[in-house]
Amino acid sequence: MKKIVFDDDFDVEDVTEKINNVMSRWSVYMIDIVGPNWIVYDYEMEAKCIFQFQVDFNDLETRIKLEDLKLNVMHHIEGLKDETCYRDNLIS
Repeated sequence: MKKIVFDDDFDVEDVTEKINNVMSRWSVYMIDIVGPNWIVYDYEMEAKCIFQFQVDFNDLETRIKLEDLKLNVMHHIEGLKDETCYRDNLIS
């Protein structure tokens, strides 16, 4: 399983591109957004990639960036028009 870590100064567009590239693969079924861990699963529900955000969730600017990123990824997944899905629990 691949793990990619981001800190507070992550670039939304750069991370969007990285996640979208992974989500566009035919073997990917779902991304599960659970706080700082965005876990990508295949059709057997095996974790294939983790995007981990080591960020301060209390920082407003960081939360806005994470929300923007989440919306970008969700929009991309919906545009795939296949069975790829997401589960969102960014801020619990």
